[in-house]
Amino acid sequence: METATKTDEELAFEAAREGSDGPAFVTLVERFRARVWRVCFRMLGNEQDAHDAAQEVFLRLFLQRQQFEGRSKYGTWVHGIAIRVCLTQRRGRSRRSKRETLHPDQTHDSPEPHHAEANPQLKLDLLQMLDTLDDEDRAILLMKYAEGHEYEELAEIFGLGVSALKMRVSRAREKLRERFPEMI
Repeated sequence: METATKTDEELAFEAAREGSDGPAFVTLVERFRARVWRVCFRMLGNEQDAHDAAQEVFLRLFLQRQQFEGRSKYGTWVHGIAIRVCLTQRRGRSRRSKRETLHPDQTHDSPEPHHAEANPQLKLDLLQMLDTLDDEDRAILLMKYAEGHEYEELAEIFGLGVSALKMRVSRAREKLRERFPEMI
């Protein structure tokens, strides 16, 4: 059976047996390249960071290809890895920026946080609005609404129960409504 006609899960099991980057793994990379990059870009906000994160995701997929057990869809498993990579990068970037601001001798051109009530003419795009949330809430909303994952898939990706995940989505949306009442 040719790789193009196989399901993601069939290819994942075949890739685990290949022992290298054989045709099954190469096909999976091709199928998921755009989706992984899109998730990374939405999480990180710029092309270079997204490119770096996507490379890290595919490296991890290669190194961990034998760990996929088929308990979920392969795409859910891939997105879980992508989210964890991006959250790690965002946390690292946040720690670096905090260390840099502790040095008063350095000058930074970082903008002030966006507050819609401070400047009603200020137009924020969705990614800027999401940046006001903590990293995990931002990731949950992106995966739910931008990537279209169901609550059950998200619960698996984030290691939460379905009801806990629904509550997180509800609370994150409420935070956005409070911060940007005229926009939502």
